[in-house]
Amino acid sequence: MKKSYYIISILFFFMMSITKAQDPHFTQFYANPIYLNPAFAGSAICPRVIMNYRNQWPAIPAAYVTYNASYDQYIKNMSGGVGLMLTSDNAGEGVLQTNTVSGIYSYSASISPSFSIKAGFQATLRQINLDWEKLYFGDQIDARLGFVYITNEKCPEELNLLMPDFSAGILGYSENFYAGFAVHHLTTPDEGFIATSYLPRRYTAHIGCVISTEQHRRRRKLEDPYISPNLLFMKQRDFEQMNYGLYFNKYPFVTGLWFRQGFDNPDAFIVLIGIQTSVMKFGYSYDVTVSKLASASGGSHEISWIMQLPCRERPVRYRRIVCPTF
Repeated sequence: MKKSYYIISILFFFMMSITKAQDPHFTQFYANPIYLNPAFAGSAICPRVIMNYRNQWPAIPAAYVTYNASYDQYIKNMSGGVGLMLTSDNAGEGVLQTNTVSGIYSYSASISPSFSIKAGFQATLRQINLDWEKLYFGDQIDARLGFVYITNEKCPEELNLLMPDFSAGILGYSENFYAGFAVHHLTTPDEGFIATSYLPRRYTAHIGCVISTEQHRRRRKLEDPYISPNLLFMKQRDFEQMNYGLYFNKYPFVTGLWFRQGFDNPDAFIVLIGIQTSVMKFGYSYDVTVSKLASASGGSHEISWIMQLPCRERPVRYRRIVCPTF
C-alpha cells in the first residue's frame, strides 16, 4: 500500500509541475445533460433532479471517483431553462479534490414549426484542494524501515484554490434529430499549485437521431420503441476522443452499446442498461477497457438516477428534445 501511495504521489507532483489538467467525463452523456452541454438546461420542461456516480479504474489503488448532482427546469417568463449543478471529483483517495458549483441559463427559440434552438451559458465557481500530508516522496524512504524521514520538498503556499470559470453551448433539434456544440472553460482558469497550469478549453460536439421501430405517431410517447444512433466528439488540449453509440428503447427498458476511442488507440466498449418510468429513471453502465490498461484498470462503473417532477403550472407549448435518457 505504501508503495502504491509513493507511485501516486510522484505522479501527482509531476502533474502539478508540468502538465495540464483535464476534466472528468461521464459515459452516460444524456443522463447528465447539462454537464455535457449547458444548452440542455430546461430541456425536459418540468423540474428534473439528476444524480450521477462514476468510479473509474477501481482496480488501480486511489484512482478516480466522481459525483455529480443537478437540478433544472424551464421557466416561461424567462423564455428558457435554468439549472444548478454540483460536481465533486476525487483523485488519489482525496489527495486532489475538485469541487464545482454552477449556475446555468439557456435561451430557447423556435426557428420554424419543425426546428428549434437553445443557447446556454454556465457560470462556475471551482474549488481545488491538495492534501499535502497524503503525499510521499523519494527522500522519505529508508532502505529498511520505509517512509520514515521528513521530505525536503517544498509545500506550495496555497493548498486550496478558488476561481471562476465560464462555459457556453448551443443545441439545435427537431422531432427526431438533435445536434449540439459546447465549449467549457472559456477563460482557461489557472489551476497550478507550484507553477502556472491553465485548464484547457474542452470542446464537445454531439449529434444523434431517434428512429421509431413501429408505425409513426403524431406525438412520440415514452412507451414507443425506438433505436437511436449517436456520435460524440470531445477535445481538450492534445486529448481527443470519439464515441460511437446506439440505444434501443423497449419500455420500460433501455439498452445501449458504445465504443470509445482516441485517434491513436482504442479505449473501451461500453454496455448500458436502464429502466425508466414517467417519474423515475435508473441506469448502470460498465466500461470494458480495451487499451493497454485493460488487465490492470478493472474497467469503470457508472450509475445514474433521474427524477422527473411534475410541473406546478400547465406545461407551456414548447418543443421537447427527444433524445436518449442515458
